[in-house]
Amino acid sequence: MNDAQLLDDKKKFVKEKFSSISGRYDLLNSLLSLQIDRYWRWRTTRLLRKFPDGWVLDLCAGTLPLALELTRQAAQRRVLAVDFCEDMLRAGAKALPADNRKARIFPVCGDGEIIPAPSSSFWGCTVAFGVRNLSRTLQGLQEMHRILRPSGKLLILEFSRPTNPIIKPLYTFYLNRVLPAVAGLISGDKEAYQYLASSIAAFYEPEELLALMREAGFSAVSRRPLTFGIVSIYIGIKE
Repeated sequence: MNDAQLLDDKKKFVKEKFSSISGRYDLLNSLLSLQIDRYWRWRTTRLLRKFPDGWVLDLCAGTLPLALELTRQAAQRRVLAVDFCEDMLRAGAKALPADNRKARIFPVCGDGEIIPAPSSSFWGCTVAFGVRNLSRTLQGLQEMHRILRPSGKLLILEFSRPTNPIIKPLYTFYLNRVLPAVAGLISGDKEAYQYLASSIAAFYEPEELLALMREAGFSAVSRRPLTFGIVSIYIGIKE
């Protein structure tokens, strides 16, 4: 089996797993993170306060929690929410509040490695816990660079691995033992959350991801760790 086939197989596997847990995805995120995920999304979207109007692309949008936060923080902002798993988008769309935010979020099923949007169209691009699932990371980052306007900002919220000697073993135990067991019981798909743990363990080191962002064309790249380094916000600017 060649590399291209392996990458396509990963994409198919990830799509199937997210489809299987789409109905309980938001519940499990809040439960397993003790609702700290809300704070992580708030911190991420606050970094786009320079662009309160116009369009933002929320890539790997899932059930739309980040898109909702983006529109909550700016009354004139509109969000194109792209995800390759239609079941996730449908689950999120069903739960959209009956206010003007619903009219400003536009879910579209599409591939993050071939973004269905014109070049230089968005002031911001956000990706929450999705870069890790891309089969071709550099290609995805290049696409994110393409769709941004000059001076536009990329914000990647992604799991990272804490280095604190006290936090690290506790987190590793939780991630590999507790999370798959609890999430598997509630969602009915333990394999999906075993994948989550393994994908975090196999993901790039922070400096490696920052280097890929530079290679994709972004400047002024930086990282902001949150919650003992459990997650990080990666920032890049399109000049």
